[in-house]
Formats: sequence, C-alpha cells, structure tokens
Amino acid sequence: MRRILFITAMLTVLATSCSQKPEVIQLFNGKDFEGWTLFVNDPEVPATDVFSVVDGNIRVSGQPFGFMRTNEKYTDVVLRVEWRWVGEGTNSGIFSLVQDGLLCWPNAIECQLKKGSVGDVVLLGGSDVKELESPEGGRPRFPMVRKENESSEKPDGEWNLNEIVITSDGGVDITVNGVHQNHVTNKNFTEGYIALQSEGGPLEFRNVTITRLTK
Repeated sequence: MRRILFITAMLTVLATSCSQKPEVIQLFNGKDFEGWTLFVNDPEVPATDVFSVVDGNIRVSGQPFGFMRTNEKYTDVVLRVEWRWVGEGTNSGIFSLVQDGLLCWPNAIECQLKKGSVGDVVLLGGSDVKELESPEGGRPRFPMVRKENESSEKPDGEWNLNEIVITSDGGVDITVNGVHQNHVTNKNFTEGYIALQSEGGPLEFRNVTITRLTK
C-alpha cells in the first residue's frame, strides 16, 4: 500500500508535467526569512542567532532547540529540501503537517535527519499515524516509524535531497537521495505548516521548494 500511494502521487506529478510544466514554488528566497516564523525554546536567545542566511543558504546552529515554520499550511504538494551537515553529522528534522502553536515539540510529522537514521518518522506532540505499532507498556514519548531501507544519506558535508509527498488523505511519503524510505498516514490532520528544525548541531538547508499535486 505504501508503494501504491507513492507511485500514484508521482504519476500525478508526471501526468501534469506532460500537459503543462508544474509550477515550482520557492519557499526560501535565499536572502531572508520572509514567509517564515522563527521559534526557539529559550526566550533569552534571539531566533536570529539560531537561524541565519549564509551564502544564500539557511544556516541553523542546532542550539537551542526550535524551528522555522512556513506562514502558510500545505497539503497535496511535493516538498523538496536540500540539506547538509556543517562539520560532523548530528541531528535535526524536517516537519510536515505542523499544527498551530509555537512549542518545542509541536504536533507534527518529523522526517528524522539524525545521522544514520534519515528517513525515520518521529511523531511529535501527540500526532498519530495508521502505521504506528505501539509497544507493550504504552505509547513512548517520541513514537517512531522506522525507515524501510538502509541509510541513504551522504557523507558529512555533502548535500542531500529529501523529497516529501504530502497528500490530502494525511499521507507523508519520504524519499532520501532517490531511495524510498517511509510512508505514514496521519489519522487526524491532512494539512499543516512545513518546518525546519534546530536540534543538536549545525547544518544548512537550500532549495526549499514545493510543487503542487494536481487532483
């Protein structure tokens, strides 16, 4: 079923491209954070100390925890994000279906960017998906759905490409550097903000775009 949903979404994009070229929308303009809301968990630290623009890329310090979130909610889109660790690979995430509220752990579906685990899904803020298998003893604080394949991220310092298909049935489908890694279906929300996380260590993002799926 995961494969079928993913292939269906991709065929929709391809079919659209045969008749007319899909519009690629840049979410980051390469200059500033217009269209984004910045949040850090420490009120004494300015968010602009954590999120900055360096050589046209988004530079994230990794400390303190927080995220930069789009001002618009999205569904039925293909999100593409290029990212790389600055120095040693550590941890971060790309959030989709983010709900209202500026909290360290918002209700959202996180595509894990932790070294060695890129493509795992972390369910934040009480979010729930059909694919979650809760262990005995109750739901863990950060429940996860593990990636399908061996790690496909590149070595430290090299650019990676994450492609995340977000669909109006609550689906979130994740491909990392051309390798399909995960598919989950949100039980409660079908649209939400997109966010890039600060957690762990420095990294950079660039070419943050969406392409709308044609129904």
